[in-house]
Amino acid sequence: MIAETPCLLLDRARLDANCARMREAVARRGVRLRPHVKTAKCVEVADAALGDAPFRGIAVSTLAEARFFAAAGWDDITYAVGVTPQKLPAAKAIEGLSVLTDDVDVAHAIATAELHAWLEVDCGQGRGGRAPDDPALIAAARALGPRLRGVLTHGGQSYGCRSVEAAREVAEVERAAAVEAAERIRAAGVACPEVSVGSTPTALHAASLDGVTEVRAGVYVFFDLFQHAIGSCGRDDLALSVLASVVSRRPDGSVWIDAGTLALSSERSLDAVGGSGFGEVTDLDGRPLGRVVSTNQEHGHVVGEAPLDLAVGAQLRVWPNHACITAAMHDRYHVVEAGRVVAEWPRLPG
Repeated sequence: MIAETPCLLLDRARLDANCARMREAVARRGVRLRPHVKTAKCVEVADAALGDAPFRGIAVSTLAEARFFAAAGWDDITYAVGVTPQKLPAAKAIEGLSVLTDDVDVAHAIATAELHAWLEVDCGQGRGGRAPDDPALIAAARALGPRLRGVLTHGGQSYGCRSVEAAREVAEVERAAAVEAAERIRAAGVACPEVSVGSTPTALHAASLDGVTEVRAGVYVFFDLFQHAIGSCGRDDLALSVLASVVSRRPDGSVWIDAGTLALSSERSLDAVGGSGFGEVTDLDGRPLGRVVSTNQEHGHVVGEAPLDLAVGAQLRVWPNHACITAAMHDRYHVVEAGRVVAEWPRLPG
């Protein structure tokens, strides 16, 4: 397929189907979609995620991502990681960027810098944000005043779910926390126009999004083995894989490939759901062969259910546990249609 491996393959038909599915799921609930582009870090993938939707907002996780997409023409960008005071001048220089905080002092600094901001609400993950009834949330809202865009939360605990019903329950907790926070801020006399929620599992399975204005999600554009394991997608929805070549055949029937930690990542998220290894391995047509059981920097060890009869130079596909981390190891996507590479799409490194 491609002589120089390892490299990243992106199935265009699956990408488009995944993006359409999320747009339809969100539209059915009457809210807008703000794709989180930290997964793909690619202009063409962001375009596919938005399709022909009139709303063109995105979320990012770094200022580098914000600059990258602003340069490509995006002008409604949410920097969805808590901002620090020293980053405010750089944030100010990016047209259309809104920042995020859960800190009263930082809220004052944001208002002084004349930036717009979201307030982060903790809906149970505990990674950041304030509880909906925390008085500090009201104080931060007052500090921002007209600079407040709204409240934002992320139901990241949905990654611990093992069923659609469990994801639906987390989605309701996520929604209720954000809506309660917005209502408390409004009751305190501060305008809170927007309510932003989202993770891929909750966005797909929420029973209701009453009171919400937008949904953020990211990994759905590609999906991965972990999302498949927790019920977010089918195995045939996975759009991203790493193309690798066999470099050594071992006497026990295993093989080593030229894709190691720097091509696959060291992500073992499947261990949490009863899986193992660093990715599933198939032939070019998707027939299962085995899994990557260990990695070195540039090597991966592939073991099959039966001895693998593969020549040195044979090419395989490794399907990642966590697409966001694996994609971050590469500088471009090789876009595949009907088994042929038809384009190369650059991505922001890291």
